[in-house]
Amino acid sequence: SPPAITHPEFFYGFVGVALAWQFMFMLIAMDPARFRLAMVPSALEKLAFGGAVVVLFFLGRVDIAALALSLVDLTIGALFAVAFVVTNVEPRSARLSPQGAES
Repeated sequence: SPPAITHPEFFYGFVGVALAWQFMFMLIAMDPARFRLAMVPSALEKLAFGGAVVVLFFLGRVDIAALALSLVDLTIGALFAVAFVVTNVEPRSARLSPQGAES
């Protein structure tokens, strides 16, 4: 059983930041080419949590359930990295010009 929350501002602050990132992930999913650069901090966010939990597991400070959840985040982070690499990057002018028109 976890200890009582001694600093609720940190807990609710964390919840707010985590919720904001979920909205960022949805924006990326709606238009990956437009939000391609946002995939970099998104992958880092996933690595920060997932990597920390893996280290804590090997230090004996978290259980296997926490490790399993962190592996989900690490997988999503890896998928963000892959999506960043494979997302088509075209010049800004090509995205703005009408389809089929030569510029």
